[in-house]
Amino acid sequence: MAAPWAQFLKRLRVSYLHRQKGLGSKGKLTDKLIDKLQNYYGIAIRSNIGNLQNMQSTVIAAFYHCCSGKNKQMHKQCPKGGDSWCKYQRAVHEGKVFVDKSPGLPNDIINSIKTTYMSLCDSNLLSKCLHGKTQNNNESFNNVIWTILPKETFVEMQSLTLGVNIAVLLFNSGYLGLLDVFKNLGVSLGQETVKNFSLMNSERVKSAKRHSLPTSKFSRKKKGICQKG
Repeated sequence: MAAPWAQFLKRLRVSYLHRQKGLGSKGKLTDKLIDKLQNYYGIAIRSNIGNLQNMQSTVIAAFYHCCSGKNKQMHKQCPKGGDSWCKYQRAVHEGKVFVDKSPGLPNDIINSIKTTYMSLCDSNLLSKCLHGKTQNNNESFNNVIWTILPKETFVEMQSLTLGVNIAVLLFNSGYLGLLDVFKNLGVSLGQETVKNFSLMNSERVKSAKRHSLPTSKFSRKKKGICQKG
């Protein structure tokens, strides 16, 4: 199953491209706003792992947060405190005046996209996200392929086939999986090479575990969002 916010992005993007009911234009539903809604949806998921009720309320709060602007502050449901992803609530916590430069969305646009967004707040759908994971195995495998065959570089079929086969081997068995390949090719490897392959495998596993931690994912996403506002 694709991540719910990926579905949401697709639905809104289609509406935007077709200018459904005048949805897409400056000051209304733009690509930038769609991306912002998608990112905050993801933050709401990752910051409430294992807690369906909080996850649902935070997802809803994220919608109003993104629709808010200087003419219409809608941050009452946003998490409070100095570590909140909401700049308004952080300012309140610090006793500062929050200055919002965004005009916010008109009511008719909010009402138009609200139905689509709220369908992704369904408890049955969110219950599938309680583990907080957003990347499936296909996405991870694709990343391995792109490290071997960069998307920006054109390659012939022979190179593509070889690159994909190597990616499959690394994805399933790590660098030690290359030992049988070299053996079948009649290439002898020294103990130092085997040792390095083992160390590379260990580091690969450690790095994957570290980056897959919910706290690490949330921290990366939160950092990017807070920079955007």
